[in-house]
Amino acid sequence: MSPLQILSLLLALSVALNIATAAAVLAHRAGACLAQAIRAGAGAAAASLGIYFAAVAAYK
Repeated sequence: MSPLQILSLLLALSVALNIATAAAVLAHRAGACLAQAIRAGAGAAAASLGIYFAAVAAYK
């Protein structure tokens, strides 16, 4: 992998982690228990990474 590909993957992971944290905090403050909030955050992270990888696959 080239350094640019590695950096773009790290950026995608960082953005996914930020989205997951925000979704989990928002769900927890909305009244979900901690396990449900973590699951919502994980789902948001998976969705954002899925969109990123789909965009990369469509670009090539």
